[in-house]
This record gives sequence, structure tokens and C-alpha cells, in this order.
Amino acid sequence: MNDAGTGETATAGRLNEAVGERLAAWDRDDVAARLWRRDGTLWAASGKAPDELAQWMGWLGLAEVMQARIGELEHLAQGVWQDGYRRAAVLGMGGSSLAPELFSRLFASGADAVAGPGAGDGVELRILDSTHPDAVRGFREWATASRTLFIVSSKSGTTTEPNAYHAAMADVAPALDFIAITDPGTALADVARSQEFRGIVEAPPDVGGRYSALTVFGLVPAALAGVDLGTLLERAAGMAVECQRPASENPGLRLGAFIGEAALAGRDKLTILTSPRLASFGDWVEQLIAESTGKAGTGIVPVVGEPRAEPGDYSGDRCFVFLALAAEADPADARLAADLRAHSHPVEELSLADPFDVGGEFMRWEVATAAAGIVLGIDPFDQPNVQESKDATKALLAAFAERGTLPAPAPLVAEPGISAYGDPAALRDTPVSVDGAVAQLLSLVGDGDYFALLAYLPRDPDTELRLHRFRAELRDGLGVATTLGFGPRFLHSTGQLHKGGPPSGVYLQITAEPRKDLPIPGWNETFGTLIAAQALGDLQSLQRRGRRVLRLHLGEVQAGLDRIEDMIHSALGAGAAP
Repeated sequence: MNDAGTGETATAGRLNEAVGERLAAWDRDDVAARLWRRDGTLWAASGKAPDELAQWMGWLGLAEVMQARIGELEHLAQGVWQDGYRRAAVLGMGGSSLAPELFSRLFASGADAVAGPGAGDGVELRILDSTHPDAVRGFREWATASRTLFIVSSKSGTTTEPNAYHAAMADVAPALDFIAITDPGTALADVARSQEFRGIVEAPPDVGGRYSALTVFGLVPAALAGVDLGTLLERAAGMAVECQRPASENPGLRLGAFIGEAALAGRDKLTILTSPRLASFGDWVEQLIAESTGKAGTGIVPVVGEPRAEPGDYSGDRCFVFLALAAEADPADARLAADLRAHSHPVEELSLADPFDVGGEFMRWEVATAAAGIVLGIDPFDQPNVQESKDATKALLAAFAERGTLPAPAPLVAEPGISAYGDPAALRDTPVSVDGAVAQLLSLVGDGDYFALLAYLPRDPDTELRLHRFRAELRDGLGVATTLGFGPRFLHSTGQLHKGGPPSGVYLQITAEPRKDLPIPGWNETFGTLIAAQALGDLQSLQRRGRRVLRLHLGEVQAGLDRIEDMIHSALGAGAAP
């Protein structure tokens, strides 16, 4: 394990100096004003044309633009309630699902309801962003148990997962129970018109998906959940004003300089620790940071949801941001932040007065991410390797349509209830047992790496809790940062970082046989086929890029996770750690 502040990583003091120098340079170059003028030359080092970059900067004006649409969105929400809907289901991925999930959890208490007519009339909001047959089936059972409004949410209008969800839900609900959220003129908008959906809500085309929390992709679900959009957008507008100040006084540019300079100094594992109600904000930031910066062989690795550790157990490639609601302020976290500083780790602490301050945090972190792109010399608005995974999945589904089956790579080794797949060259040798394959993968982890669990499993609480236990043991045993993603959800988030970012990731992909498959009405593929193609396409993309990756395929989830836990424990006990 690296000791904090040694080797090639900077101490907090040296990093503060670098941040100060960066902000002073940005003041001289008038970066704040140029950002708000949408000056694409700020990212000239990326090699992209300024006009190409500027066309994706509509998010800067959202606080003002969306305030003009509050009446429209609240009218929609009140009509839904008055027509007897008590549940709303968002069918989306990535930027279309993460902000709605945050709103559904942050405002779930109902205490922060919409003001004015219909006050308190918020529906129960849930999000479907898994293609696992067990997850889709369970979600459909929930949605059909009461009158539910289905929100098909896709910026491009062609995203595979929302289209599959729509097919599954349209099989059990009439078209009037659906609305579409999409850009103008998309195929989804055409479907919504031809099938006579309840409504179509158009999104601004100059805002990328991961910057869209304050567009209709986030605000329509928020309005349906009863969130006071006026207060939310007032907080966003207030932060927008603060983020137009000179760099040295600018909260967004200050945060961007901090995380960008930390990455340059070897502290590229941005560890975000939140209070409980803000846990989903960490997921939203994870996509924003990973997809925006993880490209051209560089990037910032966001670490969210990782169990807390003792200060001395964190490696020297970390920087930390603590984010808490004031009402949830935990003295233990305050002590941890102080102890981390004492160990020379860079630490920032952000406090939200109440849940509505999340509107301001959307603005702060979006400005910070764009600013970090300046530091790293990359385009923070594209996502070239996300399309790579989509293309891999499409090719596999085309093969399925032609042959009636997906390509079936031979396992490295197969045992009852579990099989291991991977490239023997990447693992140094062909293992003779599944235990040996796991031990070989763990032996490849070195200083400065991170270990990623990629779980193509239903995201139920028991499974998620067990995987977080794996993370804690791997972090403590290997001395590296850990991440956890559920597939295919993470393909629209950290998937970009995995393929386009630094080659410091070590990946354990976990797949399993569904309890029962589920057809997709009108499609040749089932949901079981779709998620299998997504997992295989992800594996092949990682292998083509020479990433250190192993897949474990389980016959049954819980028994298989028992086995993995035993293998991790055994491998770490036998000295797999560096």
C-alpha cells in the first residue's frame, strides 16, 4: 500500500499550492467569464473544434430556462394526480435515470412537497434501469399493482434499454399511461405520437445526458414526486451566480481545480463520502465525472458507496470530498475528515442546508467537471467509448438474430455452479481451478490500481450489501480503491472510464443465470438474451483494450456469491495482495 503523501502523489499542502496556482492562472485568463460565454477554446488541448464543444454547453443556462417551464411541468404533475395515478415509473438509463433516482430517494419523506395547488400530491416514483429478467419482472409486478404512469426517457430516442422497457410495459398498460421525454424529432417522439401517448415532453438538444439533471429528464419525475421545482431551481440559480465569479472566488472552478490537479498529482481516485440521504447524489456524480473525464488514457476515478475505512488504510492515490445534509451531519465523518487531513490526504467538505440545495450542487459539480476537463486537456462533453459498448452489444444481438444463439466463448475453467472466463495472457497463465483464476486476477493488482466489481445481477438489497462487503475486504487486503457497478446501468456511466480512461482498472465481472427468462414483446430477443449480450460485449471490449478482467458466471446468485466470498478471502489470506 502507498502511504499518503509519498511516492509520486502530492501531499495536501503541495496540492493546495497547485490549486492556488491554477486558480490564479484562470483569473488571469478570465476563465470564468469565458466559460459562461461558452467559449470552446477553453478545451483547445482536446483537439476538438471550439464550436463543436460549445454546442453542448446549454446546461449553463438551465436554472433560468427551466424556471420559465415550471408552470408547464407542475400542470402536468397535477393532471397526473387528478387522473388517479399514484405511481410513476421512469424507464431510462444513465442521465435519464440517475437524477430521477436521486429525487425519489432524497425527497421520499414527502416533507418537501410542491407548493401551490395540489400541494403534497406527489406520486410514488421508481426507476427501472436493469435489463435482468428478474429485475424487470419484479418492476412490472409493482407497476401493475396500482395505476402507474410510465415515463419512457431517452435523449436520443433510440437507446436499447428504454425501448425494451417500453415494449414490456406496453404489453400490460395502454398508451395513455405513457409519456415520452426525449429530444425534438427523435424516433421515440414519433412512436409516442403514432401510439398516442398521454404526452411528449421535449428536452433541450444542447445539453448532454449526464448534464441534464435540471432539464425535463430530471424535473418531470421530480414534479411528479411532489418536489417544489421553484425552490430547487432558485438554489440552482444562486449557485450559477456564484460560479460566474472570478476563479479564485468561484465554488465550481475551485472544486474543478481541486479534483483536476489531484489527478495530475497522482491522486486520481476521487472518493466521495455522503450522508445517507445523499447516497444517490454520489451515483449521479459518479456518472458525471467518469463519463466526462475517462478518455484518451486519462481520467478521474470516482469512488462512491465504498464502506468507510480507518484513515491510515487509504492509499496515497486518493482525494476526498465529504458531502452531507446539515440535518445528517455525523461527528464520526467530521473526525474522519480531520484524521485524513492529518495523514496528508486532500479533503474538501460540502454541506447542504436542506435537500433543495441539491439544485445548487448540480451546478457546482457540472462546472467543476468542465473545469477538470481543462486541467486534463480533454473534451468533457463527449463519450466515445460508450458507443463502443453499444456497438458490441448490437453486433452480438445481430449474431443472435442470424443464428438463434449468442456466441459462447469457452471458459478457462468450469466447476459445478460456477465458471471462469477470460484471456489467459491477461492472467499470465491458464488457471486449473476457479479459485486459481480469482487468485491470479488479484495478484495482478498493484499500487495505483483500482478494483472494479461489475455485477450483471438484480440490484436487490441483499446482493448489494454482500458486494459492498467484498469491496471492503478487497480494499483492505489489496490496499487499493474499489468501485461497484450493476450492469447494464454502469455501461452508461463508468463504462466510459473503464475503456477510455487510464489502464489502472482490474475488473471482476459477475453474471448469473436468471431464475426465469422474460420475453420482450415484438423482439426476437428476451431480456435474458439482452443482458447476456451486454455483459459479453462489455467483456470483449475490455479484453480488446488489454484490460485485466475475469468473468465469473454463476448458476445461482446467492450460492455463487458465497463461493466468491470464500475465494476472495482465501486468495487474500494466501498473499494475493502486492
